[in-house]
Amino acid sequence: MDVLDKIKAPVLTELKQFNDAFRDTLFSQNPLLEKAVDHLLKAPGKQVRPLLVLLSAKMVGTVGDNVLRVALALEMLHTASLVHDDVVDESNRRRGLPSLRAFMSNQVAVLAGDFILSKALECAADTDDVRVVRHIAELGQTLADGELLQLENKDSDAFSEAAYFEIISRKTASLFSACTRLGALTAGGSDADAERLAQYGKLIGICFQLRDDVFDYGTGEIGKPVASDMHEGKLTLPAIYAVGRSDDASVHALAQKVRRREATDEDIQKLIKFTIDEGGIDYATWHMKDMQGMADGLIDDTKNVEIAQALHELTAFVANRKN
Repeated sequence: MDVLDKIKAPVLTELKQFNDAFRDTLFSQNPLLEKAVDHLLKAPGKQVRPLLVLLSAKMVGTVGDNVLRVALALEMLHTASLVHDDVVDESNRRRGLPSLRAFMSNQVAVLAGDFILSKALECAADTDDVRVVRHIAELGQTLADGELLQLENKDSDAFSEAAYFEIISRKTASLFSACTRLGALTAGGSDADAERLAQYGKLIGICFQLRDDVFDYGTGEIGKPVASDMHEGKLTLPAIYAVGRSDDASVHALAQKVRRREATDEDIQKLIKFTIDEGGIDYATWHMKDMQGMADGLIDDTKNVEIAQALHELTAFVANRKN
């Protein structure tokens, strides 16, 4: 049994119910939509987000129909955001496969993303819980706001860690936080339980993104080409740190060239080497480990020992995963 299978063990039955319902909910008689959904389901990912919903729910209560509906709504919102992000970023790879825009077209990707987003809202509405509907609606706004902030940041002359963390808090951590908060609330947890788990979710969401950013420098296999972030004009924490502490004007010029998507492969490799040599990877890894420690400290080990252990193992998995 690998690490992820061990983490899934306490909610294995519920996760199967989720997977069955996910496919059924996205069923469409439209041939283009069915082709798009079939392609997306070929690489479902590690399912960290539905796992967070289910584990958070079991930490404070039981997994009922509304917990499953929340897991469906959040995973569909996440899927739709990825499909749309690939169009915005002109990305051709996702989870080791062609992105939907590359597999079909930008037009199909946008419309399929809209379809999946509408299904997410339908699942939220089916809970008959206004708290869920409001959180899902606000989360959709936050994700879009994060993407727009990232686009705006590409035009900035500054190399700001604060701006970077604001972007990933909105684009990645907000979704993790919603998973843990809504999992707790729909399982009957208290507001205090939900807030504690929401903070835990936010921290491991930041860990997750930092780990992805480090992978982009050539460590691990995450289903996207090395340096894809720089090819898309994005500077993540390792490069922001390395460039920001340098007084070399040529380094700043090179980083701006990358942001404007005018850099050659040689330019990008040069900036990668500079980032590594100046300790950018070590710096991002230190931040990730710090977040990991804070997240572990928020897990209540007295409520449900089995689930608490699974959450600790999930935190470690997110921070130490190799792909």
